Amino acid sequence: MAITGNGSLATLLFLFMIPAALHKVQSQNLVTDNVAVVEGDVAVISCRVKNNDDSVIQLLNPNRQTIYFRDVRPLKDARFQLVNFSDNELRVSLSNVTLSDEGRYVCQLYTDPPQEAYADITVLIPPGNPIIESREGQVIEGNETEMTCTAMGSKPAATIRWMKGDKELQGKSKVEETYDTMFTVTSQLTFTVTKEDDGVPVVCIVDHPAVKDVQAQTYLVVHYKPEVKIVVEFPDGLPREGQNMELSCQAKGKPHPQQINWVKVDDDLPSHALITGPDLYIENLNKTYNGTYRCFAANSVGESYDDYILYVYDAPTTTPIPTTATTTTPTTTTISLPEATADTTPSTEPAAHDSRAGEGAPRAVDHAVIGGVVAVVVFAMLCLLIILGRYFARHKGTYFTHEAKGADDAADADTAIINAEGGHNNSDEKKEYYI
Repeated sequence: MAITGNGSLATLLFLFMIPAALHKVQSQNLVTDNVAVVEGDVAVISCRVKNNDDSVIQLLNPNRQTIYFRDVRPLKDARFQLVNFSDNELRVSLSNVTLSDEGRYVCQLYTDPPQEAYADITVLIPPGNPIIESREGQVIEGNETEMTCTAMGSKPAATIRWMKGDKELQGKSKVEETYDTMFTVTSQLTFTVTKEDDGVPVVCIVDHPAVKDVQAQTYLVVHYKPEVKIVVEFPDGLPREGQNMELSCQAKGKPHPQQINWVKVDDDLPSHALITGPDLYIENLNKTYNGTYRCFAANSVGESYDDYILYVYDAPTTTPIPTTATTTTPTTTTISLPEATADTTPSTEPAAHDSRAGEGAPRAVDHAVIGGVVAVVVFAMLCLLIILGRYFARHKGTYFTHEAKGADDAADADTAIINAEGGHNNSDEKKEYYI
């Protein structure tokens, strides 16, 4: 019994499927298209017959009411107008489309059996102008900001994209269905701002099949603390003693810095330093002014500063070339040394000025010059010693003593003296030389 029941059910399904298959094949002779139309525009419905055998074509509305039978309009709705009627086509327009016109329209061909084709009309309702809102009008650098974009009353639901400058950002969207299958879409965007974002446009772009390029935008207002930079107005090169100097404090921030101060780190400013607005003017530089000068700038967000290290160099001088002359005489030696000058050490200053450091090592002592002078003095002393030695060698004195002759042969002392006196009378006179 169970087998017989299942077989009967299969037979019934087969019998129902045969007419449906035959209807599908036969309805392929009648074709139409779905239509999407913006509310208020014109929709055109076309019923086309591939091979007409003089059968009658008619168009029905979603309520199965006849709109057109051949080229006759039984329905009393003047918004429907005949665009074209022929053996192969029935084309009808519907103007000022409203949401109530949405539905399935039927193209019907009176054959045996009748053929039908369906055209679905979809009414598109564009969203209203998007509304963009920011949680705060002004954002401090480094903080997060939150923006919301809303597109209301659309069908179907719109999509929302975000752009910050030329960069696309990802927001979080929420879709709410209202009355008559209308939708409201809200997108929320959260991001951290930097000072570079100040003045950058943030754009909310709404995409919908009924409209193109619908957008709203706002501009970011970012507050940030000042950026400070010290610029040397003059002198152009290295700062030297006796010159004047002017330093300018350039500060940029939002809001604009209202307070700019100059100080000298770990010391007081020179007594005759002049501060005029953002500029510091110092007259008649000297080495006591060396140190670090700092400029402070502040606004409602915060405070920043920049430093300038001042090193005052010696005033430029001209150093004469050292000369040495040596004169030698038999008794005296004269050595001329270079005259003392205010600055006998050549400068080793750098050729260019570093406004950020202002530093440089004090002038190094030139050991080559000192060594040369010492060598000349030593050489002159050696020459003097050699000359004096030769002079004394040529004038060396002699002392001759003539002993009494015959003293060795005398018998006694008296005889030796007598012989000696006789010898003195006959010999040359004794000579002595002293130097």
